[in-house]
Formats: sequence, C-alpha cells, structure tokens
Amino acid sequence: MKNASSIQKIPKKVVMEQEINLADYQINIADIRQHIDEVAVNKTKKQPQNAEEFTADTKALYADFAKEKMGIEFKDISLFITALTHRSYVNEHKKAHIEHNERLEFLGDAILELVTSDFLYRNFTEPEGIMTAWRSALVRTESIGRASTEIGYLHLIRLSKGEKLGSDRTHASIIADCFEAVTGAIYLDQGYLRAKQFIYQHILTKMDEIIINESWRDSKSYLQELAQKTDGATPQYHVIKEEGPDHDRVFSVNVVVAGHIRGIGSGHSKQEAQSNAAAEGIKYYKKHLGNQLPATGRLTLRK
Repeated sequence: MKNASSIQKIPKKVVMEQEINLADYQINIADIRQHIDEVAVNKTKKQPQNAEEFTADTKALYADFAKEKMGIEFKDISLFITALTHRSYVNEHKKAHIEHNERLEFLGDAILELVTSDFLYRNFTEPEGIMTAWRSALVRTESIGRASTEIGYLHLIRLSKGEKLGSDRTHASIIADCFEAVTGAIYLDQGYLRAKQFIYQHILTKMDEIIINESWRDSKSYLQELAQKTDGATPQYHVIKEEGPDHDRVFSVNVVVAGHIRGIGSGHSKQEAQSNAAAEGIKYYKKHLGNQLPATGRLTLRK
C-alpha cells in the first residue's frame, strides 16, 4: 500500500468546471420535489430526529487515517465517515438520524465507470466488446474490494454486530460498496480531479495485471476454445457437492474434457462455481502446453 508521501501532490489552484445554472434550463428542483411528494406511495412523514454528531475523537480518527494513508485532507470529514457506514449500522442505531453510504455509493459507482471508460477510450483502440470486458474486470466486486483492503480502512467500516458475523460473500460486497462510496465522498469534498486520481491510483494501476493474467476474459468461453483446439472436445460441468444453509449455499463443480477432469471450482451459485472450475481448467492447459498453447484470438495491444 502506498503511503501519503508517494501520492502525487495536487496543485493548490485547480480549475473547476463552471457550475450549471439550473434556471438556464428551466429545471426547478422545488417543483420536482413537490411532484415526488405528490406521487409517493408512502405518504407517512417520518418524525424529525436529531442528526448524528461525531465526537472530536471520531473525527480525528477518520481524518488522520485519510490524511496519512490516502493523502487526502477532507474539508468535511463526515462525508468520509458516512462513506464507511453500512445500512445495518443505521438500523441498529435508530435514536439519531444516521446516514448510510448507499447514496454516496450510487454517486461513486457512476464516477468510477466514467473515469475507467475515459481511460480505456483514450489509451486503447480495441472494439467496444473488448473494452467493456476490460472495464468489467477493473471495476468488479473483487477488484474494488481488493482496493479497499489495500487502502486499509476496513476497521473503520461501521457495521451492526450481526453483520460483522455475516458470510464472506456479504462482507466482500460491503467492502466493494465502500470503495464506491469513498469515491463519491472524495468527489463531493475534493472535486472530480482528486476522485479521478484516487481511481487511477487504486484501480487503473491494475490494468497491466488484468491483461497479463487474462482475468478480463470469460473463463468458460476461453476454456472451451482451448479444449476444442487442443482435445477436440467441449467442456462438461458437473455439480459434485452442495453444502451450507439455503441462504449461504456453496456449490462445488468439476469440469471434464474428453473424459479427464481439468478443474474443480466452488461458488455461491452454480454459475460462479462453473466459472471458477473453468479458470482452473485454463491454468491446466497453460501449465501443460506452455509455448504450445493454441491461439484463441488473444489480443495484441496497440501502442
């Protein structure tokens, strides 16, 4: 993980885009809000609650982490705290009005996709389908969840006691959602440029790794190409084990090519287990064929 000293410093004077005047486009937010209230299914108005107040120690804890580990000095540290607040924590603390991170996640998700798409479009000339696969690999749950882990703020995520004891799959989703929410918080507090730099530092630096490992490719399609060109056979998938409760089921699947098991994978759905088994099958062919690996439409990146 990079420390604050290795993070590129931002010029003090940053030219920001001029604010849009909604009146120029005849957009009236008050009217829109009124119409939302008029068509709302749930007409019950919630009783006003006191907004959450953070102690000086809490603010210092989050501010120090952001400055020392992320190189960011938040003007409004409550945005960063909210970005790391899960809905379950709110449900467990109903006496005060606590905001969870889902709105920031919504915003950060859009910024992450925009920055990633812009990066790919400007630097590569591959077709839309290829760039879409690259983008998916860069911003999928596993990728952004790993970024959260590398940054190191997992101990700052506010969860309910029950959620802390949840499944690994649930935790992976929560951690990934936090990265998007933190991106949204940085955008609101520091501006688009700083949010863009955050994404470059923690996500787009993984681009070369994704290309080398070919993790952007659909593993089942890739294995099928390898199997047909090497063994003249189509992979067959078989569920070999199911375990765990219904709400957290784990499937184990093997993939067989020409009568030989080429990989075994597990997952919380049959599709996930098949994909993981296919990935193991690809490793088998790469290991045993080496330089004799057949061509399967592998890309040559244009410089």
